[in-house]
Amino acid sequence: MNLLELDHAEFAYEHQPYPVFRNISFSMGPGEIFCLLGPNGCGKTTLLDCILGIHHTWQGKVLVAGHDSRQLRAGQMARYLAYVPQSHEKTFPYTVLDIVKMGRTVYTGRFSAPREEDEAIAREALDAVGLMRLADRPYTQISGGEGQLVMIARALAQKTPVIVMDEPTAHLDFKHEMVVLETMVRMVRDNGLSILMATHFPNHAFYFENKGLKVSVALMHEKEFLETGSPSQVLNEANINTLYGIEARLITCRIDEGNLIRQLVPIGARASVQGGIRR
Repeated sequence: MNLLELDHAEFAYEHQPYPVFRNISFSMGPGEIFCLLGPNGCGKTTLLDCILGIHHTWQGKVLVAGHDSRQLRAGQMARYLAYVPQSHEKTFPYTVLDIVKMGRTVYTGRFSAPREEDEAIAREALDAVGLMRLADRPYTQISGGEGQLVMIARALAQKTPVIVMDEPTAHLDFKHEMVVLETMVRMVRDNGLSILMATHFPNHAFYFENKGLKVSVALMHEKEFLETGSPSQVLNEANINTLYGIEARLITCRIDEGNLIRQLVPIGARASVQGGIRR
């Protein structure tokens, strides 16, 4: 059974004469990564919101573990899907461990405190992302990269089969971006999790494919999917030109005992899109 399935999904905000997206269909099974690529304003985050149940599609279906998402309460949805936002306001100085324990909320009563089991699961999740040393540090006193790893640990503690990530490496430096990507690889490879992620970086999909994971990519263009398939199938110079309005070169090289890796290198923006963001 698919963990997540969309069937000709369409969504429009109330009083808008046109849809944000339409005719969106795809499915995910266990141990898969699905990368959603597209320019700013194309509807990626709105699509994720519909999958998470924040919005409901006007047409088509969103099935979560075989259940119509419209029929699932928030608490039920939270047992199937965890969420990692691209940014998180650090308002109150909870400890890092307390933030991760919040991922256990769905399993505790409304007025109940976390149990010893919840504490152990939260510590295990922190250890999985390499941040046990920060367990007692105030969340407001850690870096952006560390904060993103804490959000991933909170999602791990939620113990769901699917984790939804909205641009998980946004605003991170080069090292922390790699740490997050490596953590995601371990989550899929070691825990059998599935990850749905929106990203602006096609090379993220190539990175996962180079690691031998099962990866699918959807190119979101003009409210629909331009193409879906494996990174090697759909991430080419022509599609990147259509999607982002830039010229790029697909480069293949050998590293580490002859292993092949692929990367897309941007060359320049088309004259028609220079000086602005293509919508």
